[in-house]
Amino acid sequence: MKVRDLVYGVYERRLVASLVGAPRPRHVGVILDGNRRWARAAGASDVSHGHQAGADHIEDLLGWCGDAGVEVVTLWLLSNDNFARPEAEIDQLLAIIEETVRSLAAPTQPWRVHPVGSLDLLPDSTVRVLKEADEATRDKPGLMVNIAIGYGGRREIADAVRSLLQEHASRGASLEEVATVLDVEHIADHLYTRGQPDPDLVIRTSGEQRLSGFLLWQSAHSEFYFCDALWPDFRRIDFLRALRSYSQRERRHGA
Repeated sequence: MKVRDLVYGVYERRLVASLVGAPRPRHVGVILDGNRRWARAAGASDVSHGHQAGADHIEDLLGWCGDAGVEVVTLWLLSNDNFARPEAEIDQLLAIIEETVRSLAAPTQPWRVHPVGSLDLLPDSTVRVLKEADEATRDKPGLMVNIAIGYGGRREIADAVRSLLQEHASRGASLEEVATVLDVEHIADHLYTRGQPDPDLVIRTSGEQRLSGFLLWQSAHSEFYFCDALWPDFRRIDFLRALRSYSQRERRHGA
């Protein structure tokens, strides 16, 4: 074993000890950023190498979240803006995501897999995989894993308002009648994550310090943690540091 591994092991144990009895987030959102840069840094000619490495790392994160007592994890795998990338790259990425979702939803896995995003933007094959995973894992007892694919925060809010209006219209309500009762809770009830707690902690890897539209509505009172590590290099130590940072903050909802 290398000296560095021994040092990291000692440090990791200290981090775990520092979290005993500390506040823990119920819902963690993660922007899995940096796969393409990781592939280029590794000398790969095909960025799908980075996407695959990032996908292979997801189960590690879910295991860490389960150990920490997290109840819900939202993973941003593909934004609706990403569809502007070359078609060949998107096709490869969607294939990797489909296989990842199948793996997460396997009978031997404990997690509930739930898609969040604009499914109408996705190929039929991807939609089918997502819906089958949702149905197959609905009654599992483990961590709720939201798969954000074809996701954009502005689009989610627009979809929520549209769904709300359609619901009231189906009951024969006029726009004026809807306007008199419209409030924050009504919109929240039509979000992709309805019925779930809002994220307490949002983590973004790769050093970028922006949300890019991730969970715009739900993250109004979230704590943010930005990590320099590219997603495939994100370690358990980095996750524990994020939890430690969260535990040390004085949360002020609305202030």
